[in-house]
Amino acid sequence: MKNPPAKPSQLITREFAQVLNVNYNKKKADLKIGKSAKKEEKEEANAIWYSIEALESYIHYVKTQGAQDGYNVDGIRFYFGVYPEDEKHEEKAGQTTLFLVPTGKKIETANTAKIQSFVAIQDDAPSDIQSLEPMNYGNIGRPPSLTY
Repeated sequence: MKNPPAKPSQLITREFAQVLNVNYNKKKADLKIGKSAKKEEKEEANAIWYSIEALESYIHYVKTQGAQDGYNVDGIRFYFGVYPEDEKHEEKAGQTTLFLVPTGKKIETANTAKIQSFVAIQDDAPSDIQSLEPMNYGNIGRPPSLTY
C-alpha cells in the first residue's frame, strides 16, 4: 500500500471496548429488574452490524444528496431507538435499534458587490440534516446477546 490511511484519533483499546460493553449489558439488566414482571421480556441483542458496502453507500448518498440540498455533510450521528410494538415489525417489535442521521451545515451563497463571485457562509454547529433520510435496518445480533 503506497499511502496507508492515517490512524483515526477516536480509536479505543479492546479492553476499554470490553468495559463499555459489559457496562451496557449491566445497565440493561438493571433496567429489566426495575420493570414489571407481568410482561414477558424478549432477550435483546446488544450489537448491530452494517456491512462496509452499506455504510460506504450511505456515506456516498448523504454527501451527494446533501450537496444537492445545499449542505456540507460533515458527519453521521448515531441514535438509539426502539421498534414499535406492532405486527409490522415482527420479531423486532419492542427491540432496540441503532439508526444513522447525517449532520452538516447549510451553505448559503452571497454575491458580493466588489468580487463577482460566491462566498460560502456557514453556521458554526453541525446539526441533523432533516431533508435526508436516516439509515436503519442493520443486522442485529441474534440472542443470546453477543459479548465483546
